[in-house]
Amino acid sequence: MPVIDEIAQFSEELIAIRRDFHENPELGMEEVRTSKIVAEYLKSLGITVHTGIGKTGVVGVLEGEKPGRMIGLRADMDALPIEEKSNLPFASKNKGVMHACGHDAHTTMLMGAAKYLAQNRSFSGTAVFIFQPAEEGLGGARAMLADNLFDRFPCEEIYGMHNMPDGRPNTVGVKPGQAMAGADFFDITIKATGSHAAMPHQSIDPIVIATSLVQQLQTIVSRNTPPTEPLVLSVTQIHAGSAYNVIPSDCVISGTMRYFDTDLANTLRQRIKDLCDGTAKSYGIDVVIDSRNIFDVLVNNEELSEVLVNIASDVVGTENAQLKSNVVTGSEDFADMLRVIPGAYCTVGHEGTIPLHNDGFILDEGILPVGASIYARVIQERGAA
Repeated sequence: MPVIDEIAQFSEELIAIRRDFHENPELGMEEVRTSKIVAEYLKSLGITVHTGIGKTGVVGVLEGEKPGRMIGLRADMDALPIEEKSNLPFASKNKGVMHACGHDAHTTMLMGAAKYLAQNRSFSGTAVFIFQPAEEGLGGARAMLADNLFDRFPCEEIYGMHNMPDGRPNTVGVKPGQAMAGADFFDITIKATGSHAAMPHQSIDPIVIATSLVQQLQTIVSRNTPPTEPLVLSVTQIHAGSAYNVIPSDCVISGTMRYFDTDLANTLRQRIKDLCDGTAKSYGIDVVIDSRNIFDVLVNNEELSEVLVNIASDVVGTENAQLKSNVVTGSEDFADMLRVIPGAYCTVGHEGTIPLHNDGFILDEGILPVGASIYARVIQERGAA
């Protein structure tokens, strides 16, 4: 069973919706325009709408014609702080903000599934359409959970998806069990002593200290953890100074760690602390660590992973829907929802190989009816399961 005919017939509408979102991206917890459009669209379909969940989150509830189970579908709405360089005619109009990860498509696909199901209510149970804010490290899933998402909408299962620019359109993959990494973000502030750049002996130079500390941090994974275990520590920012002739007093190092094993994550956190404490003692300065857990390890339910692959195979073909064995060191806060409700998360391949989070990323819009059809089939098949 390929893409649902009715969804294919309004695919141009989906393209227009997605391009509007792409042209008007909003950062996490700022998705005011996006959530308003989503809410108004769902209301126009006769779907019961709840807004302001997790600040800017939207939930739509649609009853089928027959009794059954409550099934959740989730899409993320936020964009990234990236200046777009795609040269698309509908490129971002918001300076320094871009949909470089496909969340505009995820939102549109779920809207497409909602439209189809609202027009074809012969399914069993209740569909819950969850439009989540702030997936990109700002805690949108946790904010919705704190607003009692699943107490208010007690889903029995939940499903999500992400586009994948792998040059393999209409392919679906699901990794049962541990699938995506947990993550911390950290900021390390080196508080030293500044001086005139022509008199460096009067300073305790935080930039010199920072460069040394970055090198030490890179030894943790290579020398303190087993090489057979997937673990990542990346320093991604160094901020210091404001003039050519001033050695600054402070320097901030920022980055992320990714992990699948809690004990190894704790080892990594402790070694970061040890190195920072040692650096502070060596130079007679203060080194302050601010480390936050941002993402849980994403764990797909084993049984429901197979369920999702089978449903996807109805849309893309059996040969194009597969269970995967490799984990991904990227992170996804859908993991927080999966800790509460069993479910599964899949990737959907599309044309193009420019990576996600790239300022030149271009989405293949052919994915829109595919994702919408998979979402719709989930409700049709799982509501009566």
